[in-house]
Parts: sequence; C-alpha cells; structure tokens
Amino acid sequence: MNNLEKPYGAVFLVNKPYQWTSFDVVKKIRNALKVKKVGHAGTLDPLATGLLIICAGKETKNITHYQAQEKEYVGTIVLGKTTESFDLEREVKEIADPHFLKKEAIFGAAQSLTGDIMQIPPNHSAIKKDGKRVYESARKGIDMKLDPRPVTIKTFEITGIDLPEIHFKIACSKGTYIRSIARDMGEILGVGAYLSALKRTAIGEFRLDNAWELDLLVDKIKSEQHENL
Repeated sequence: MNNLEKPYGAVFLVNKPYQWTSFDVVKKIRNALKVKKVGHAGTLDPLATGLLIICAGKETKNITHYQAQEKEYVGTIVLGKTTESFDLEREVKEIADPHFLKKEAIFGAAQSLTGDIMQIPPNHSAIKKDGKRVYESARKGIDMKLDPRPVTIKTFEITGIDLPEIHFKIACSKGTYIRSIARDMGEILGVGAYLSALKRTAIGEFRLDNAWELDLLVDKIKSEQHENL
C-alpha cells in the first residue's frame, strides 16, 4: 500500500466479503481514503468471495490492465438442481437425480468445457443490453437473449466428487462466467446444475493469500491518514 502522498495512487488486494457487491467494497474504501477516484478491476457476484483488486487515485488508469489478467477460481457446483440465476440468488428447483452419473462423465463434461469456447452469459448478470443491465430485466421476468462470447478456459480441474456436489478449480480468461460453466455442465450431463460456492483465488500474479480482510484494510487506511495529519 502506497503512502498517502500527492499525486496519490494505490492498489489494494481485498478479500471480498460474502453478500457484498464489488461496488460496496469500492464505496467502503473510497469513504476511508477520502478520494474520489476509486474503482475495482473485475466484478465478483455478491455471493462470491475472494480476490478483488481495488485501484485508487492515479492507479485507476491501470484498471483495464488488471482486468485483462487471467483469473483463478475454486468452488462447488451442485448437480441435479438449478436456479434462474445459476447460483443461490434465486430459488432452487429440482431437475433430476444425479447419483447415477459416473465420474468419467463428470470429468468428460469438464474437458468439453476446457479451451477456447463460446459462452452465453447468464441473464442475471451486469452485462448491458439495449442500455440496461440484463439482471434488471431478468428480475422482472423478462427473458433476454444474449449472444455467445468467446472465452478461454485454460484449466478446469475437478478436485472432488461428493454427489450431488462437485468441487473444482478453474483458470480462465477475462469475461468468463463461472455460473455459465455450472449451467453448461448441468446441460451436458442432462441433470441441471447451479453454482453453490465460488472464491476467486488469483488475478494474474496477484494472490488471495496476500489480500486484506476489508475491515483490517479500512483500519489501516484510517491509521495512516491519522499519522499523516
């Protein structure tokens, strides 16, 4: 973390709390810093946790650089059920009993979703269409038709199988929706699926292990400001 000097610029690694939006974190840090230019480099859904890069002051000019870096995630997909948002934001619906599935089929599904693929973003996402965030329409029951986009899934490792849950680790390009990976896996296996847990563990060379807990970071910022009075 940089000293509070002019022209001010800093990059903060934050472990985003569960149920916080990425903007909630930006607002909290902006209020602590008392500077106007604060932004994040890559949105995390409210129900996801993990690494969020926050740029402040002159470092906001580098947000697109950080956003472009490869992302790494760990999480859990539940098979046999799904939701409209493909995570726990919406009501869970039963689709089919997944316990007949063999591990070979699950590994095969992961393999088919690895590499350069075309992915349709979830309707409950912050993508804009016709000038509006698509999740705003989705929450009103309007089905938005989104075009598939190219993304790269560098690795898709199944780290554990305890049906109906499967645990995974994914390294992927900017713009990848892990909820869409869960949806597509459920469709490939014919049983439906949703994402029940997600944590971002890395962005490029930046690791979650080096991130601040939000409250501790805010206390640190306020302490440094007091020292510089």
